Amino acid sequence: MNLSEKKLVIPGELIAEGRMKLGSHVFVENGKIYSDALGLFYENNEIASVVALKGRYIPRRGDLIVGIVNSEKFSGYTVDVNTINTSYISKDAVRDRLQRGVVFSAKINEVDELGEARLDDVRVFYGGEIFSITPVKVPRLIGKSGSMLNQLKDETGCNIMVGRNGWIWAKGGDTKLFAKALNLIEEESHKSNLTNKVGEFLKKNKVKK
Repeated sequence: MNLSEKKLVIPGELIAEGRMKLGSHVFVENGKIYSDALGLFYENNEIASVVALKGRYIPRRGDLIVGIVNSEKFSGYTVDVNTINTSYISKDAVRDRLQRGVVFSAKINEVDELGEARLDDVRVFYGGEIFSITPVKVPRLIGKSGSMLNQLKDETGCNIMVGRNGWIWAKGGDTKLFAKALNLIEEESHKSNLTNKVGEFLKKNKVKK
């Protein structure tokens, strides 16, 4: 199997035998390597790895995310960024007071031992809509060198900000077409030639002016 080949596997499925380096979402039992997730199996004769198709977002330092303000505290704000734990923005990181329900993008500055994230580089959005995709599928939404994301922006006319946490902010243009394209990416992220397929879908369904 070469790097361009992939196979959809389920949890507990045998994916390789023998001594190999182990990548993500795999485990060894009796000298055999199995998947521990629903995902795509890649093998390059040295590393056995599965890219999970579903899963919650795990905060990582340096990630750019999209979030929503939950509540104001004495020294900052608790915010929802699509994780199990609440995240936090210090009032020192923003110039203006944030209201509950405000949508923003930010960078994860720190993740503590409980998995709670502290955010900075906050940018508040006005208007627009929030969309979501499974966090592990964000790389497919962005595409190689931004190819998929640029195509979505060009064909829908939307301003789009994609968070690594699976939340996307979009404003202007044809947001309904964007939502349909996002559903297509969600459903068929495991298939090849996805950028071309989405491009054809956008052109076919684009409203003529």
